[in-house]
Amino acid sequence: MSEIPADWTLGQPGLAYEACKACGRAWYFQRGFCPHCGSSTVEMRASACRGTVHAITTVARAPSPEWQARAPYGLALIDLEEGIRVMTHADPGLAIGDAVGIAFDPMATGFVPVARKR
Repeated sequence: MSEIPADWTLGQPGLAYEACKACGRAWYFQRGFCPHCGSSTVEMRASACRGTVHAITTVARAPSPEWQARAPYGLALIDLEEGIRVMTHADPGLAIGDAVGIAFDPMATGFVPVARKR
């Protein structure tokens, strides 16, 4: 595997995903092998963080005191240009089919990906 690009789960603003060198498919959750063909020839890539809203909802009952202070807030499934789907927070007013960019808002423990209309 190559060096991991910036990823919000590592406390850096960015989205990293894996792609298979054998079959060309991509996926978001790091596995170290291709879930489509089984190859171990995978590499980490940095997403351009652009995509389209696939689904969106509003969270009214947040899971923790930190998130309760932000409620209600939007969550969205975003189909990225790289062919993967990710879940992000969402700016108000987004709708299914909107073109978005993913930004990264700082939080106490790192960053949170947020879909914003392009």
